[in-house]
Amino acid sequence: MKLIKSTLFISLSLIAAKGFAQYTDVINSNRPGASRSAFSVGTNVVQFEAGPYFINEKRTPAPSYEVKGYGVDFAARYGLLWEQLELNVEGTFQSDTKTYTSTINSEDKRANFKYLTLGAKYLVYDPYKNSEDDKPNLYSWKANHKFKWKSLIPAVSVYAGVNYDTDKNPYTDVGIEGFSPKVMIATQNNFAGGWVFIMNFIKDRIGTDQSDFQYILTLTHSFSPKWVIFAETQGIQSDFYADNLFRFGGAYLLSKNFQLDTALTLNTKDTPSVFGANFGMSYRLDFHQDPYKEIDNGTSAKDEGKRRSRKSKNKNSSTDLINSKQKREAVDFN
Repeated sequence: MKLIKSTLFISLSLIAAKGFAQYTDVINSNRPGASRSAFSVGTNVVQFEAGPYFINEKRTPAPSYEVKGYGVDFAARYGLLWEQLELNVEGTFQSDTKTYTSTINSEDKRANFKYLTLGAKYLVYDPYKNSEDDKPNLYSWKANHKFKWKSLIPAVSVYAGVNYDTDKNPYTDVGIEGFSPKVMIATQNNFAGGWVFIMNFIKDRIGTDQSDFQYILTLTHSFSPKWVIFAETQGIQSDFYADNLFRFGGAYLLSKNFQLDTALTLNTKDTPSVFGANFGMSYRLDFHQDPYKEIDNGTSAKDEGKRRSRKSKNKNSSTDLINSKQKREAVDFN
């Protein structure tokens, strides 16, 4: 029940950052799916993503039980030093009641972090960087929406992080506590027409009895500059838990720095069956600055602006001087 990835595609998609740098003019959020975009938020951008959810799980075969509760997904992201680098803190806190129904009804109230992770993501390959083919054609709608074979080459990023699990966490296997590594490879394809495809391959809690492998596939489509929809599948495989989850939802761009989203999560089995719904938001504090340098020959945009301003002032001064001179000559003639 957590996010989709990624944001608004340049000014269209919520998930992607198609262009020539990591930074985009609109917020680039990982919500409302669970996958992670290959792109970062951009240097000097601080971004917060969070969303409450409710969950209903029911296991039919023995031992049968039912879980009802709520939680919140959260993330804080920061672009540091380079456009390709992002630091982030992510987690999920859940509170629920697990009711066993196979024998005498008994309840187990639980509350803890399902996961809490500190990590860093780095873009190692960007096929869109400095690509002339990806610049929009202002004269042809067809040219902007036709399929390009080059779009099959994805952007690729790598992620490394560390989990922290408290002692006797009810959401982890017995004996799982302390720190454990997490690694991920994230790929992203930006297709014409506002389509974005993301793949995540994750190895989590490495070295523990609950180490698992996950894959997440997310397809996003922005059908207007404000609205985006997505579909996602997530596979989880470990000795502790295995599942195939499906998510559907959408997001709305309220402003260039503020996004709202919602999603449903479900599966197709009964060991247990899963149904959840979440509502979330993403907000960024944008301190990003273009990394251009003002060179000494005075050809920067800033210098050009100053030069035009001085030229305008000089022109006005010359006009005033001529008008004043003409007035004096007129007075002398009279």
